[in-house]
Amino acid sequence: MAYDLEEQEQLENLKAWWRQYGNALTWLLIAALLAFAAWSGWKYWERKQASEAAVLYDQVVKAAEGRDAERVKRAAGDLEDKFGKTAYGPMSALVAAKVLYDAGDLATAKAQLQWAIDHGDGEYSLIARVRLAGVLLDEKAYDQGLALLKDEPPAPFVALYADRKGDLLAAQDKRDEARAAYRKALDKLGADDQSRQIIQFKLDALGTA
Repeated sequence: MAYDLEEQEQLENLKAWWRQYGNALTWLLIAALLAFAAWSGWKYWERKQASEAAVLYDQVVKAAEGRDAERVKRAAGDLEDKFGKTAYGPMSALVAAKVLYDAGDLATAKAQLQWAIDHGDGEYSLIARVRLAGVLLDEKAYDQGLALLKDEPPAPFVALYADRKGDLLAAQDKRDEARAAYRKALDKLGADDQSRQIIQFKLDALGTA
C-alpha cells in the first residue's frame, strides 16, 4: 500500500525516534520485567518460608501444651535458626520462654526472651522486654529490669510497662516512685480492664505517701 507524504513523514519520524530511544526503551522494559520476576520470586519465597515456619511453630505449641520443655527448646531453636526472620520466630521464643520458666530453666528462658527482644518487631519485642524484666525481678536484678523498660513504649504498652516498673521499684523499697508508676498504669488502663484491681491492690499495699 502506498503512503502519502504525510504518512511517510510520520513513519520516518517514528524510525528516527526508535533509533534514538529504542535501545534504552528495550533495556528499560527488560529491567522492569526482571524487577517484577524478582519481586514475584521474593513473595513466593516469603510464602514458602511462612508455610514451613508455621509447621514448626505448631510443633512448639504442641510441645508447650504437653509441658515438654526439652522438645520445646529443640523446636523453638530449629524455628529460630531456620525461620527467625518470620513472625513465627519471636512468637516461638515467647512460648518457649514461658514453658522453660515454668520448668525452672531460667537461663534458657531469659535467652529466649532476649532473642525475641533482639529479633522481634513491634509488640513481640515489647512483650519480651516486660517478661524478661519480670524474670529479673525474680532474680532481684532490679536495675537490669528497669534498664529494659527505660524507653517510653507505644501507647498500648504504657500501662504494662508502668506496672512492671512499679513492681521493680516496690521491690527496691522506692515507694514514692513505685506509687507513681502504679498510678500511671491505672491512668492508662480502661475502666473495665481486669488488671485494674490487681494494680490497685499493689498500690494500696504501699500505703500512703
